[in-house]
Amino acid sequence: MDITNVPAAAGLTSIAPLSNPIIISDLHLTEKKPKTIMAFVRFMKTVAPRYPELVILGDLFDFWIGDDAAEAAEPIIALLKLHASTGRRVIVMPGNRDVMLGKGFAEASGAELVRDPIVVEIKGRKVLLAHGDQWCLRDEEYQKFRAMTHDPRWQAAALSKSVAERLAMAQTARAQSEGDKRVKSEAEMDVVDSAVAEAAHAAGVDLVIHGHTHKPAAHVGATIERWVVPDWELDDVAEGATGRSGMISFLEDGRPQIQMF
Repeated sequence: MDITNVPAAAGLTSIAPLSNPIIISDLHLTEKKPKTIMAFVRFMKTVAPRYPELVILGDLFDFWIGDDAAEAAEPIIALLKLHASTGRRVIVMPGNRDVMLGKGFAEASGAELVRDPIVVEIKGRKVLLAHGDQWCLRDEEYQKFRAMTHDPRWQAAALSKSVAERLAMAQTARAQSEGDKRVKSEAEMDVVDSAVAEAAHAAGVDLVIHGHTHKPAAHVGATIERWVVPDWELDDVAEGATGRSGMISFLEDGRPQIQMF
């Protein structure tokens, strides 16, 4: 079993500083969410070109069963590739839904695939970027699942299966996740502040930006400043609701700001 070429070993551990990025996460793109896909297409044509760097902090896709099974995602990959071809940078971090993003995706999309978490200099300030699910420590069952899917041996074994088998695995995991959400509390599925602070201290930073929780907010009252990136959801919304999408950008002085659109 070759574990040297699995997604877990693919991400960069350091990248060049970012001058003025925008950060998005948790779009969960799938053909079953046409409104969200169209919103992303508009974003890539009208908003992203105004910035030199686009950072995606996980769960760009609703699931990813391997770079060899990316046919449905080819329009999105082409969109990222076109964006990168203009000289702008695309930085992608795998999330819990698309943990199997690997070198093939990075090469096809022109993206810099990075490890989770990673310290990046943004406007002269060091920031810890993460998907965020590693800090949801109250959910012990999920942490066991996360450890399994990040294990290079598990990834190698999964990739050795057929596309059909992997798709069935993803569908089972998705159904399990949706069932868990109905019985788990909000607190159980949220990050543990002390775990975030510990990671920030270990990384030597005082600013953390992450996604995953779908709770966009600025937590600025503590020693560690924590910003949560907005999730995107324009399809599975209540009747009469418009859904939401958003990003984090940076002011001239380097302070983050949440922008909803």
